[in-house]
Amino acid sequence: MTILIQPFKDFNSETVTETAKKIRKIYPNVKILNTIDLPKNAYYRDRNRYRADSIIKFLDSRTKEGFVTIGLTSKDISVTKGKVKDYGIMGLGYRPGKACVASKYRLNKNNTDDQFFKIAIHELGHTQGLKHCPEKTCFMRDAEGGNPTDEETDFCHKCKTFLINKNWKFNSI
Repeated sequence: MTILIQPFKDFNSETVTETAKKIRKIYPNVKILNTIDLPKNAYYRDRNRYRADSIIKFLDSRTKEGFVTIGLTSKDISVTKGKVKDYGIMGLGYRPGKACVASKYRLNKNNTDDQFFKIAIHELGHTQGLKHCPEKTCFMRDAEGGNPTDEETDFCHKCKTFLINKNWKFNSI
C-alpha cells in the first residue's frame, strides 16, 4: 500500500512536508500529490463549511487499489452525527476505506503541526480498519467533540500490533 497525501490549495505547503515526514516514520511508502481545489459539491454554503463525507467520496473515486489517500485542508469540515446535520470535526476516515480527510481548522494554536499529524494518523488508522480506542494516550481515541491530541503519545500496543500486521513500520515517532 502507498499513502497518497492530497493537499488542497488552501493548505500550507510546509505543513504538508512536515506531516509527510512524520507519517514516513511510521509508514515509509508515502507520496505527496500536487495541490488541487476542494470539490465544489462538498461546500455547504449554509455554514461556510465543507462536507467531509463528500470530500472522502471525491478522493475515493480518484484512489486506485493498493493506495490510500488523505486529503489535507485548513477549511472547516463537518459530517452528520446522530440528529446533528452539520457537526464540525477535525477529520474523518471510513473503516476500512481508501480515503480520509484531516483539517487544521479546529486545532489549538500551540503545536499545530504535532496536533495535525495526530489527526492525520488517526484517520489513516481508520482506513486500515481500526476503531476508536479506549486508551486515553492512543492516537485512535475518540475526540468526543474536543481536541485531546496533547494527551496522545502513540498508538497503544493493541492498535500498533494491528497496524504492524498490515505492514506498518514503526521506526520512531
